Amino acid sequence: MSVLRWDLRDVRAQLARTELTRSEGRIACVRGLTLEATGLSLPVGTLCEVTTREGTFPAEVVGFGDGRLRLLPLARLGPVAEGDRVERKAEELRAPAGVELLGRILDGLGRPIDGRGPLLCASTTPLRREAPSPLSRPLIDRPLSTGIRAIDAFTTIGCGQRVGIFAGSGVGKSTLLGQIVRNSSADVAVVALIGERGREVREFVEHILGDEGRRKSVVVAATSDAPSLQRLKGAQLAVAIAEWFRDQGRDVLLVMDSVTRYAFALREVGLAAGEPPTTRGYPPSLYTELPRLVERLGTSARGSITGLLTVLVEGDDMQEPVADTVRSLLDGHIVLRRELAEAAHYPAMDVLASVSRTFSLLAQDRHREVVGEARRLLSAYESSRDLIEVGAYRAGTNPLLDRAIACVEPLRSFLQQAAGQPRSIDDTVHALADALRAGSSA
Repeated sequence: MSVLRWDLRDVRAQLARTELTRSEGRIACVRGLTLEATGLSLPVGTLCEVTTREGTFPAEVVGFGDGRLRLLPLARLGPVAEGDRVERKAEELRAPAGVELLGRILDGLGRPIDGRGPLLCASTTPLRREAPSPLSRPLIDRPLSTGIRAIDAFTTIGCGQRVGIFAGSGVGKSTLLGQIVRNSSADVAVVALIGERGREVREFVEHILGDEGRRKSVVVAATSDAPSLQRLKGAQLAVAIAEWFRDQGRDVLLVMDSVTRYAFALREVGLAAGEPPTTRGYPPSLYTELPRLVERLGTSARGSITGLLTVLVEGDDMQEPVADTVRSLLDGHIVLRRELAEAAHYPAMDVLASVSRTFSLLAQDRHREVVGEARRLLSAYESSRDLIEVGAYRAGTNPLLDRAIACVEPLRSFLQQAAGQPRSIDDTVHALADALRAGSSA
């Protein structure tokens, strides 16, 4: 009898999840890219299908009011007419999952766009999940080598850390990201290109990422011309794929370029749903969705997701809303300066403005010692730079500044690194110590 009882409970549960009537509505109005439908009562986030005279396309419920649903298309909006049919889709949008994803390029909805045939993944994973419990997260205690001397020395990154790369346009952040993906000690890399120009996707994959980086990577590309909701889903898709690999016990590197364009997509969706605009037009949901996305990264009981999230700073303004919000959520930030890029200093990293909040937990005593000395000398030089350049400083006046002047050129040489020259963390610390000795003996 107990077996029969459990079987009946399973049947009841299945019936509760099964839609016995067909949900169908009609398009009543189109406002910009927002569709309004009548005849349906569906919760926010429901996936629907709109049927027009030229075919069908997916859309998602983003709001409702006055007896109408508000939907945003997940594909390019076709010729929609009043009275076109809207139906609820039975399945929800899920992310493909499996090692078969390595080396593949997907769009924001998880469909392959690399011309290498269909995905052969046997399983899928939810697009949205809750972050691991704070007390279930192991501490960040293992460094992740990036192969970039300036980063590994001054802002050492740990497995499971979330770091922002703050930069204006055209200062070399894409090249830096490609270098890190190729050279990092992570098992798997998930690269999310959100809102990028279409030309840059192939350029990044073939020239910056290269064959070596692509073999251990999954690329998700939702270009700037994709609907705002697809750009939003592309970021969530990349995080869901990274979570699946983390659940398999892997150390995953998640690169997202850029969080700013993810925030732009959030703004478009929020305004379309009827949210009031706040600072610079961003809706209140921005300050809920950004932490929710970032907190899904990090360590778990099985593996780790190390996040490198780029932030575009408009006019190099580090206090604009997205940059300020993201910086408060991360475990460190790397600042790229336009002045350094214009001086052919690669990577254009301002080491004095860049911080890793886990540096003291990851670096050995000798590492902390040489980095502390280098920071003191660079800071002393920068604070008196104008006096030095106009010849107003007299040698012997300040012993610390005298040593800073002697060491600045060896330190600058250390901080510059040509592409294709990765170094281990131990080699990097030795090279920094050598630069300090070379300056002191000059």
